[in-house]
Amino acid sequence: MQIELLVFIVMLGAFLLGNFLLKLPVSISMIMGAVLGALVAGEGFPLRHLFEGTFVYIDTILIISTAMIFMKVIEKSGAMEALNVTIVKRFHKIPAVMLIMLMLMIMFPGMITGSSTAAVLSAGSIVAPVLLLMGIPAPQTGAILAIGSIMGMAAPPVNIPAMLIAGGVDMPYIGFEGPLLFLTIPGAIFTVLFIGMRYCKNLNYDEIIKNLNFNMNAKHGFKLYLPILTVLTLMVLTRVLPTAIPNLGMPLIFMLGSIVGMFTGEKLDFISTVKDAMNTTVPVLGKLMGVGMFIQIMTLTGVRGYIVISCLGLSTVLLYVAIATVMPAFGAVSSYGAASVLGVPFLLALLSGNQIIVAAALSFICSLGDLMPPTALAGNYAAQIVNERYFKVLRYCLIPFTACIIFGIICLIYSKNLSFLV
Repeated sequence: MQIELLVFIVMLGAFLLGNFLLKLPVSISMIMGAVLGALVAGEGFPLRHLFEGTFVYIDTILIISTAMIFMKVIEKSGAMEALNVTIVKRFHKIPAVMLIMLMLMIMFPGMITGSSTAAVLSAGSIVAPVLLLMGIPAPQTGAILAIGSIMGMAAPPVNIPAMLIAGGVDMPYIGFEGPLLFLTIPGAIFTVLFIGMRYCKNLNYDEIIKNLNFNMNAKHGFKLYLPILTVLTLMVLTRVLPTAIPNLGMPLIFMLGSIVGMFTGEKLDFISTVKDAMNTTVPVLGKLMGVGMFIQIMTLTGVRGYIVISCLGLSTVLLYVAIATVMPAFGAVSSYGAASVLGVPFLLALLSGNQIIVAAALSFICSLGDLMPPTALAGNYAAQIVNERYFKVLRYCLIPFTACIIFGIICLIYSKNLSFLV
């Protein structure tokens, strides 16, 4: 057995032992795997490499942190609740459109934070009661929340797996918006209509509005949405007019949106809001630091190169089969880990295609790993919100999950033909 393979088995085994048997957090389990891998490879305790690995994804950590603060600000200001009411009020006569708009609302927190957990816990908890009142059963509602949060996680502007894959091959995270929207929007629309439409043909609008809070719109009006418009405007202008407007960077844009949100809705304590946001996002940040250490030690010990060479040696058919099965399955460990450990070698094995399309499709498939048990972050939180068991919710996720995997593979195969999206 090659030493690199042995080291990888030890690292993965240590992680699984720590996470599943000892019930340690994912981040701590990854650190444990990294340390044991270095020891087995004869590198001792490489403190410098562990420290460097912690800060590999510092840019991503800043984006997630500030995006979560922004999300908490607009949530506490009442903007999310007001948006929910507006969607129901405007589109209740067209159930299909109403379902799609609610699905986009579920996706929104994931789109700006890159976290399916953030989407489920914020927008999911607001949208779920409406879906239930529309007549959609709890397990099906949970499935819509789970898939919707993952589509949000994979959608632009913040897709962390895509950032990790791009960073692994020194490719700038630019031009991903079109491909990621092409991948996620059809998946989201298919899911919500496939699961929910059959239950929404005879909506009881009077019953739904009894359970909605119309006070926010009446009290604050359009200014509630100014923080969201501020962030979207700055994102667009810095891309459309790069010579006139300097690139502010995503963290600064989110902080400016948060400051605007302080004065547009309900009064809130900014310090306590920041604390709440960081309490929610610390597990995600810890995962990124753990993944950084894990990848750094894999690089140091030659494991990463071994995986790349092994992937390059696969036949075309086996390569696509591995992408469709192994990448989502690795999501049981971490979708971020799947992007870093497997996404990079798979991208290098598909150099003949359009690299941005390939990276986007791989990140899309990685994100679906958030449904994989036992961790299944998106699925478990969605099941908790609707008070159902996870495996009941998972049952209704299977067809949308499979459809998304197939769509992602098709985009990989025909990546050159999709170059117009970049």
